[in-house]
Amino acid sequence: MNKLKSKWKFLRFLLLGIFLTWTLFPIYWMTTIAIRSEKELSSKLEIFPKSMTFENLSKIFIEDGFTLAIMNSFSVTIISLLISLALGISCAYILARSRFKFQMKTLLLFWILLVRILPPITFALPLYILMNSFGILHTKIPIILAHILINIPFIIWFMMSFLANIPVELEESAKVDGASEWVLYIKIILPLVLPGIAAVTIFSFMTSWNEYLYGVIFVQSPSNFTIPLKLATLNSEQELLEWGKVASGGIISMIPVMVAAVFMQKYLIKGLTAGSVKE
Repeated sequence: MNKLKSKWKFLRFLLLGIFLTWTLFPIYWMTTIAIRSEKELSSKLEIFPKSMTFENLSKIFIEDGFTLAIMNSFSVTIISLLISLALGISCAYILARSRFKFQMKTLLLFWILLVRILPPITFALPLYILMNSFGILHTKIPIILAHILINIPFIIWFMMSFLANIPVELEESAKVDGASEWVLYIKIILPLVLPGIAAVTIFSFMTSWNEYLYGVIFVQSPSNFTIPLKLATLNSEQELLEWGKVASGGIISMIPVMVAAVFMQKYLIKGLTAGSVKE
């Protein structure tokens, strides 16, 4: 029996090691590429780097203006995320409680789900024509609106399960005590679903931060390039061998998501596991 447990324990550690190697090796490889010299990158690469330099990191800031791309990514992501959360959570609360006069919940949920499951390229042409008619293609507004379009359906579907599990009696008790709809929503409902909000915030942040398709279609001015667009230009036909700069930019792009995940880890785990066990 003890031998069987030992073998099973060894097997679990072995599988865990394989899984960690499979998931972390790309990050390690990108990091080693970022710190290698140009001479080493142009030769046969080995697992362990022979050189270490931060020249690639300094180049993307000094020569390629990567700081502006970071600022653009933050502004687009934060603005679209705040608007998406405000609208998405509010809509989810209304749909979870069916607080509208007409019985259209099933139809509304169908259209919300349809927006989420259809390929993003489906909306690219209509949105492009619409944005072009308003003459705003040379601004950040089109890409912000596109990110809102992507995130709101996901936020609604994700948050509805959390809001639906809140007892209606809690709301009725608050109303009896004189709480208005606004006070009920802000001070009672939202604090109860903080784990869900944290989880959906991380996922929506990652979606906006890494989004490339709408960016390459709507963003026409280099001054509005986000990080994914800027990384794509670093690997052009003229700079085909600039893998060190591309890897450095990729590492920088991972830092905000990793930091956000670390600080929100407590709520993120609660949000992902909420509702998995019924009382």
